[in-house]
Amino acid sequence: MLMIQDETPAADGQPSPTPPTELEAAAMGLWQKITSGNFAGITMPEIWAVVQPVVVALVLIIVIMLVAGWAKRLTIKATTKARVEATLAKFFGNLIKWAILVIGGLTVLQTVGIEITSFAAVIAAMGFAIGLALSGTLGNVAAGVMLLVFRPYRVGDVISVNGITAKVDEIELFTTTFDTPDNRRIVMPNGSIFGSTIENVTHHKTRRVDINVGTAYNADLDTVREVLLSAARAVEGRDQAQDPIIYLSDLGDSSINWSVRVWAPTADFWAVKERLVRGVKYALDNAGISIPFPQRELHLAEPLRVRVSND
Repeated sequence: MLMIQDETPAADGQPSPTPPTELEAAAMGLWQKITSGNFAGITMPEIWAVVQPVVVALVLIIVIMLVAGWAKRLTIKATTKARVEATLAKFFGNLIKWAILVIGGLTVLQTVGIEITSFAAVIAAMGFAIGLALSGTLGNVAAGVMLLVFRPYRVGDVISVNGITAKVDEIELFTTTFDTPDNRRIVMPNGSIFGSTIENVTHHKTRRVDINVGTAYNADLDTVREVLLSAARAVEGRDQAQDPIIYLSDLGDSSINWSVRVWAPTADFWAVKERLVRGVKYALDNAGISIPFPQRELHLAEPLRVRVSND
């Protein structure tokens, strides 16, 4: 005969009590015998039924802690060997460690007979709430991870981002610290950096130095070119492997405009630029080629009458 169990609540409207687990039943039976003084009725299987889950749980705790520490060290070692930044390597190591500890903790609870479904739901809810509360912070962490992985700049580089040009002092998971040329400290969230255009000024070993200069219209173009080329070649500290470039850019309102370009080591960029400006000025002066001031020609519709007073 097919028997159907009635799962309706009790008559008083209260839900049926949850049946005890095997561990709870064994512990209750052993406790009753101890409190009643029936020590002769205690058997080894009863004791082992209570002690076994506890022993297994303790062994699991030790193993999980050892595995978590080993996984952390292995992750840090592997990421460091892959030339990942030290900050990011430690972050990945701690992430792996805590993931193993959380999973292992739930496994231990299940081993001793505790239902972990409710714990998993609580952890998921807590994670969702923390994620909402720290959305901006987690965004900065994610951006920091991306910056450390792709490394568009390194410590010591000079970059331009979000309207500032400064040297990178430190790259962390949340922020990047800069020092400006006038010795100001700037701390910028990584989210603001990763979502912007980053110009790494010192990425390459050499940079091109450009200066613009205007010469008079009555100056011979070929002569001006030779004078500027000689001045550029004579600049101290420029990259000798690359020839200077003299570029005739346009015909301005008051002058013929030239661009003088030389290459220099990145570390000596500003010093070479100053020497280039100085050399071009002296070379033009020595050649008798003027650098004109802005000029305007006035055309009058009628002759201008000038009256001279004897007073």
